[in-house]
Amino acid sequence: MQDLNPWAEHLRLAVEVAATLAFALSGLFAAARKRLDAVGVFTVTFLAAFGGGTLRDLLLDQRPFFWAAHVHWLWALMALTVGAMLFVRHRHFEPTERAMQWPDALGLGLFAAAGVSKALHSGSPMLVAVLMGVVTGVFGGVLRDMVCNEIPRAFHDHQPYAVCAFVGGWAYVGWWQFSGSPSQALLVCVLVTAGLRGLALWRNWSLPAWRI
Repeated sequence: MQDLNPWAEHLRLAVEVAATLAFALSGLFAAARKRLDAVGVFTVTFLAAFGGGTLRDLLLDQRPFFWAAHVHWLWALMALTVGAMLFVRHRHFEPTERAMQWPDALGLGLFAAAGVSKALHSGSPMLVAVLMGVVTGVFGGVLRDMVCNEIPRAFHDHQPYAVCAFVGGWAYVGWWQFSGSPSQALLVCVLVTAGLRGLALWRNWSLPAWRI
């Protein structure tokens, strides 16, 4: 079991908050493209922000969920939904989507790090902890796309996404084993995951597709 000191625990919380904000915005604009009503926008934003972490906590049997323990985030998402529907217009979507690729890469790294950390802290084996990092980082976007009636982008756009979180998760485990510092391992995981995703976007890397 991984013991987190108070500073590392605060760092993990900050990491999860930053990732939640990045993914909430991705859900918000996905819902806006589909012209959903206020309930739909809030639901998609909620799933993008909290879906991966909630699924992770269900699999690890962890309570309370992040959003249940920090109810102010639900109020913040409601305010974000109302504000976006009042002030964001169609002309804002395309440039914002391009710009959001980079915060999304950072959000992937942040959520992957938080997922691995929480799983190790619960006593999970290393492989399970790495997979929980992938679940935390990827499945909010999967749920977002499914509710918007799309094939999840992480499964069909052929650009490395879950693979980046998987490699970053092992970077966390390796650095933690080497240094014994969970706070350093958090930062290493964020840098490796977000860095790989950024390189994939910049260099237009692609995964092999099944050719029939």
